[in-house]
Amino acid sequence: MADTVLYQVNDGLATITLNRPDAMNALNIETKVALLRALGEAAGDPAVRAVLLTATGRAFCVGQDLKEHVELLGRDSQKVMSTVEEHYNPIVTAITGMPKPVVAGVNGVAAGAGAGFAFAADYRVVADTAGFNTSFAGVALTADSGVSWTLPRLIGHSRAADLLLFPRNVSAQEAQELGIANKVVPAAELAAEASAVARRLADGPTFAYAAIKASMDFAAGHSLTEALDKENELQAKAGASEDHRIAVDAFLKKEKPKYVGH
Repeated sequence: MADTVLYQVNDGLATITLNRPDAMNALNIETKVALLRALGEAAGDPAVRAVLLTATGRAFCVGQDLKEHVELLGRDSQKVMSTVEEHYNPIVTAITGMPKPVVAGVNGVAAGAGAGFAFAADYRVVADTAGFNTSFAGVALTADSGVSWTLPRLIGHSRAADLLLFPRNVSAQEAQELGIANKVVPAAELAAEASAVARRLADGPTFAYAAIKASMDFAAGHSLTEALDKENELQAKAGASEDHRIAVDAFLKKEKPKYVGH
């Protein structure tokens, strides 16, 4: 991996760390390519059972690197916006489609595409000094990085429209009240708490988690009848998994299950 993105696997937990602290983890091309590669590696590695996405420094990610953006805009305004199709869309798809849980450890401000990546995660642990800002309309752009899909599902259409039409800094506390942050912790405890949440998921029933993600994604765009059919399909597969048998045996023995991830 490039130095702008760090990748480490420890006992089933893949930690992906944005590492451009001097640039507040702004997304230049190198970082976007490296992040997509890291997510692909985590998705394809059967030993990885959960992913923690976090960052170094005082920001989680402030979105597009505007210095690089301005330089590229001067060359070809159409080509510079191709980054949405080439980078942002695949990154968000990799996060939402990851067949294992993704936890965002939001250590600082998450803006623009950075907010989009956090919204795409399955669970967000947020430092009490962190915050969110959609920021797109502030630079005369529309939402990207899946924000038009993820944010309304997190907080509802009306509140999402407010944050997109009138970008502002949303504190960690307000983010929790709105439903963006699952858990807010003191900044000094962010790394430990985010790792603990991700570790708990890495030790859990991976196939069941993947099925839960798939069923929720499917239900978002289908009728109740179709969602029930999808639940039936996925539950049959979960019921045949080794982890389900382990869970039942452990329950009968009054023991804590030790899942194997399939």
